[in-house]
Amino acid sequence: MSLEVVILAAGQGSRMRSSLPKVLHLLAGKPLLAHVIDSAQQLSPTAIHVVVGHGAEQVRSVFGEQALFWIEQRQQLGTGHAVLQALPAIGEGSTVLVLYGDVPLVSPGILQALVAAAAGAPALLTATLEDPAGYGRVLRDADGAFMAVVEHKDATDSERGVREVNTGILAAPASLLHRYLPSVDNSNQQQEYYLPDVLSLAVADGVPVQTASAANPLEVMGVNDQLQLSRLERELQRQRAEALMQAGVRLADPARIDIRGSLQCGQDVFIDVNCVFAGEVVLGDGVSIGPNCVLQDATVGEGSEICAMSHLESASVGSACNVGPYARLRPGTRLGDQARVGNFVETKKANIGVGSKVNHLSYVGDCEMGAGVNVGAGTITCNYDGVNKHITRIGDGAFVGSNATLVAPVEIGADGFVAAGSTITRPVATGELAVGRGKQRNIQGWTRPGKTDKD
Repeated sequence: MSLEVVILAAGQGSRMRSSLPKVLHLLAGKPLLAHVIDSAQQLSPTAIHVVVGHGAEQVRSVFGEQALFWIEQRQQLGTGHAVLQALPAIGEGSTVLVLYGDVPLVSPGILQALVAAAAGAPALLTATLEDPAGYGRVLRDADGAFMAVVEHKDATDSERGVREVNTGILAAPASLLHRYLPSVDNSNQQQEYYLPDVLSLAVADGVPVQTASAANPLEVMGVNDQLQLSRLERELQRQRAEALMQAGVRLADPARIDIRGSLQCGQDVFIDVNCVFAGEVVLGDGVSIGPNCVLQDATVGEGSEICAMSHLESASVGSACNVGPYARLRPGTRLGDQARVGNFVETKKANIGVGSKVNHLSYVGDCEMGAGVNVGAGTITCNYDGVNKHITRIGDGAFVGSNATLVAPVEIGADGFVAAGSTITRPVATGELAVGRGKQRNIQGWTRPGKTDKD
């Protein structure tokens, strides 16, 4: 039987106090809905249907390139009503798994167990909570068989004492949903059409309802406000930090690392406190990351050190390099092995060759730099003429003195030498010394100006 997934993502999320649709709020650098879609895709469904409502166009635009089927719920009349909007697109021979766009940490493993339990009968995912306030309670008969779900607001005092709760996540043969969903009514305090009511209708028809239980309540915790979002953020970061340490990574403090994407580490990697990893980041064997660094879509080669307060974005660092502190490597930067980029240096679209050094207070942009080059403090490549960007080329072994200005397009040949304080506008040939500064004059008998008395 084929599997089709329905993700309910139509809610406004008014308690988030934000103009952003709730399912687009970020958890570990990805929208809540993206986490749910990722889990669903691991089940290899034939289709994923996303029911949207509030901010529908905005939600679609974020996921426009993915193979998703979009259904709009123009009126938000409850979860049963939402699934009813998707039913016409679902074949009766499928198994339907219903997920929620604001429940991001549910694992593929428990979902697979739930789908397996739904072979020929509905299956509900439940959880047992210390404090079940606000959740619908799962009611069972004397033999422990499922009877119904009663919402907290509709429950009696004794029913509210039940700690097993409805997570809202269920799987069922599509034929049963086609049979029972149109019969669900809204005779409850919220006057909404509740999806779990199909289970009561099934029981009344003699169809048994299966259940699966989530071992970790956080796995089925939804996000209704910023506080709940922050709790899930910390839980997910804790899980990721523990996975890194189990893989041999040394973290100075596992409570002070943020992974907002994918982080792959080799052996003997050390990560200091307050580091953020976004996008796809790869750290080779023996890499050391200093405190307060940000790495986004970056690769760092074996034995390299990224010192404190450095920011790498879409950059590649070779082996045995040293970067920072306070360095910024912008997109398109590539460092060859044993290169050095020091404090308060910014690079952009720069290929810095093997063993080359840009150690202090410099900007290197749109630059092709050879091996063994030394760039002095305060040097800049003037790559932008107000309309177009231009390339600076520096050959192997060249030496650029401090406070030099290289006006692109320009080329400095191998072993060329640029005197400190020079402005270079013409090519420097191999082995040449270029001096591009005004002639110094010393004036004797000069009198230093003094202040005049004010009236």
